[in-house]
Amino acid sequence: MSIPRKQLKEELEPTMRMLLGDEIEEEEMGKNREHFLREAEELINGPRAEDYGPALLNHERIATIWNVLLRKKLLRQITPTEVTAMMIGLKLARLAEDMHKDDSWVDIIGYAALGGEISNDES
Repeated sequence: MSIPRKQLKEELEPTMRMLLGDEIEEEEMGKNREHFLREAEELINGPRAEDYGPALLNHERIATIWNVLLRKKLLRQITPTEVTAMMIGLKLARLAEDMHKDDSWVDIIGYAALGGEISNDES
């Protein structure tokens, strides 16, 4: 009895990672949930954090700018947590055009993680 290719990949991936580390070619192992989680984690704790500063501070800045731009329409101020939710909405709108944009999926994961963290910092 043969094992389906996808199942074989999933079963071999932990062993391959142990032996080769992160040098496994994506073509070989595929882009599974671990790939997207790892990509998002690397971005929000690496280049994005270095480029834009601490997540809460950056989202406070965004909220301030949006509050100024929308001041005549808002009943109350936008919070940094709401910024993360709206950024997820932005990424979903982009995916509506092309569901195969990996960076949008990675960004959604990143914004969700930041939203959870920021919502706990705000309370």
